[in-house]
Amino acid sequence: MITSFRALATVAALSQCLSTVQSFSTSSGSLGRKLQFNLNRLGTTSSHPWLRQRSRIFLSGNSDGNNEADDDGDSSIDINSDERLRRIRLPRATGIEWGTDLSFSFVYVRDLEPSGAAALSGEVEVGDQICELRPVIEDGEDGEVVSLIGAPFDEVMNAFASLGRKVKDVDLVFFRGSKDELKAACKGGALSDQDEKIVVTVIQNKGSKEEETRYIEAKAGCNVRQLLTDNGINVYQSVTRWTNCKGKQLCGTCIVNIVDGAGSTNRKSLDEGSTLRENPESYRLSCVTFAYGDITVETFPPIKAAQWTR
Repeated sequence: MITSFRALATVAALSQCLSTVQSFSTSSGSLGRKLQFNLNRLGTTSSHPWLRQRSRIFLSGNSDGNNEADDDGDSSIDINSDERLRRIRLPRATGIEWGTDLSFSFVYVRDLEPSGAAALSGEVEVGDQICELRPVIEDGEDGEVVSLIGAPFDEVMNAFASLGRKVKDVDLVFFRGSKDELKAACKGGALSDQDEKIVVTVIQNKGSKEEETRYIEAKAGCNVRQLLTDNGINVYQSVTRWTNCKGKQLCGTCIVNIVDGAGSTNRKSLDEGSTLRENPESYRLSCVTFAYGDITVETFPPIKAAQWTR
């Protein structure tokens, strides 16, 4: 009986941990004017296609009109560039719960611990987008700037986790506005639907005489199954073409292979991973896959014999 209770307690603890992971958040201790964020320094352009554009905000060490940031100079954000930018110094245990959407990028303040440093400062609000981190060394000197605009969630968390032992405080730059407003600011103007276009490359009947490749332009964040079916592309093999759940996430039969650009899609849920557990990691259920950048999709990929849905 005692063993059973211990097993139940273990399962409950694991469920709570998984629930926390699935909420896409964690706690760290969460215009058209002339703006110049140097997004080329992020190192995340492959995951976020819009960052490939030449978009920056004036940097504090580069106010002479030169658009290129000096790699040897101060690359920190000039918060005077826009009233929505603000810099605040907080203890490394900020009391912020961070969050993000399914793109797992553009991390924002999801919640504040009532007695935490950020809440007590009165300078941080729920919804603020984090743009920059700079560690403050024990002797008062500033460390290296870490640009976090549009950075993946894991990268932001790692920036906090990798702080040295001598770092007691951090200087954080926030943007008070939505993700779309921040992206528009980075582009130096309003964000239109056309700015959000991606290209989905679809390979059909791979390896056969009927192999065909199509290129479909779509809006970032589109559902892969919906996009393909709207363009007359079948994602169902065998009789499931007529017996599927029509995208209601019930049958697990709309399997595709993301052969390129998997980092520009949302992550697999536990249910999806379980359904596809005997297939390659690149296999996805198209009904629960969302594309935030250019991807290449292969329909009718070969599946394992144990895939009972076929």
